[in-house]
Amino acid sequence: MERRRTTTVNPENSGTTGKRNPLLLAALALVVCAAGAAGWGGWQRYEASHDDAASFAQARDDALAAGEQAVQNMNTLDHKALERGLDSWEQSTTGDLHRQLVDGRDDFVRQIAEAKTVSTAKVLSGAVTELDQRAGRAGVMVALRVTVTAPEGEPAVKESRLLGTLTRTAGGWKLSALGQAPVGSTGG
Repeated sequence: MERRRTTTVNPENSGTTGKRNPLLLAALALVVCAAGAAGWGGWQRYEASHDDAASFAQARDDALAAGEQAVQNMNTLDHKALERGLDSWEQSTTGDLHRQLVDGRDDFVRQIAEAKTVSTAKVLSGAVTELDQRAGRAGVMVALRVTVTAPEGEPAVKESRLLGTLTRTAGGWKLSALGQAPVGSTGG
């Protein structure tokens, strides 16, 4: 009879066990999860930075902030700080509106110095009514409260809605037109 030789492997001596190290498995799982999260986060960031909607929203917010500030500037003037107020008007405008302000500056100075009034404006709300980024134009509607104080008497408070046209310049968005918003009537 032939004798067969059998070899048995003792797991304790072979260097491998039937059990896996749980810490190693947990670390491997964490590495895989972290790599997946980093990849997903990177992809989301890439998509957000190349999203036209995000850049459009930023342009809209920039136009609104500039429009509200410009409309507020155009409705604020103190006879004691006339030059600074008129400079603010000119810095907030461009185009024909800017030229009208520059050309009429001497008349404004005389009128306000004579009346000795102080007008302050507070923006109540604002909205972008149109935005054309390629053409560099935007429209805004701004609701504000203007308080005019004369040397004698009580301050007069008026709330109004103004429509402004903004033009993008090298210095940012500037008002190129400003006027009263039409007041609608209810049908009935």
